[in-house]
Amino acid sequence: MPDKLDDVARLAGVSAATVSRALRGVPGVAERTRTRVLAAAAELGYAISPAASSLATGRTGTVGVIVPYVDRWYFARLIAGVERVLREAGISLLLYNLGDDTGRARFFAGLPLRRRVDAVLVLSLPLSAIERELLLGLDVPLVTIGTEEPGADSVGIDDHGAAVTAMRHLVQLGHREIAFIGEDAPVPLGFTTPLRRLAAYREISHAVCREDGRAPDAAFETGGGFTVAGGERAMGALLGLPRRPTAVFAASDEMAFGALRALRRTGLRVPDDVSVLGFDDHDLAELLDLSTVAQPVAELGARAGERILARLSDGKILTSPAILRTRLVLRGSTAPPTTR
Repeated sequence: MPDKLDDVARLAGVSAATVSRALRGVPGVAERTRTRVLAAAAELGYAISPAASSLATGRTGTVGVIVPYVDRWYFARLIAGVERVLREAGISLLLYNLGDDTGRARFFAGLPLRRRVDAVLVLSLPLSAIERELLLGLDVPLVTIGTEEPGADSVGIDDHGAAVTAMRHLVQLGHREIAFIGEDAPVPLGFTTPLRRLAAYREISHAVCREDGRAPDAAFETGGGFTVAGGERAMGALLGLPRRPTAVFAASDEMAFGALRALRRTGLRVPDDVSVLGFDDHDLAELLDLSTVAQPVAELGARAGERILARLSDGKILTSPAILRTRLVLRGSTAPPTTR
């Protein structure tokens, strides 16, 4: 096997420098030339050293992904979308799972991704000023999903607008007593997404209460921790109220799944007795006939991956976030309320 680029260069009919650039994926090499170089390298059984490539380009071929919970459906789908785009570009992911406040503090204290990644992607985690400065101080592109940070590119959805659409659907069906299952208090890791959805719920439900001349019922707001078990627990609490709601808006499909299970166990019918509306369009939502707000989770990840590639290519920060559309998906779990 040859130990120099010269043999590949002679076979491909180009210079050794062109061979080096083509094999390392450096921009500026014509696609026809790159194809010829790759064919020559394959014929001669030559592969450029990854270490040498890293030294020559100053890049690691790796993107660091900071994820709050690696075992949640939403984050797994985001990562899959990112990975697909970056894998096609020959870039690997290095995951850092925080898990809780202790893990978060440990990560930012040690910053283990220093000099190990070409870019950083943060998933749905609002950064403190110190954390943001630490990441920007790595002098690599910073991209976020679900939050907007100065000095970073961002991708997301309009959480407030999407939740308003969900609530308006329930009101238009005729529901006046609508409960909300959201995040437990205090909100873990400083997440802002649950708060935006809660604000939208209050905006619409309080308007309905004013029209009816009654005060909002604080007991109609409960936390489900964005898990199936939490949603089931929260639904159980709502069913224990003196007057149960006619509809429930859950800020995630997984909590809605738990609510459906609680209703089924108590013998109540969906949507005849209680309508249930979720948020996400989880893979199981159609199977469980759940009406929901669909957000393009995998596409969010893919768009973030594209922004990373763009930043690595030209270094320019896009001035405005990419806001992807959501849509209301109506299935069998929502219907007009029955007369009590």
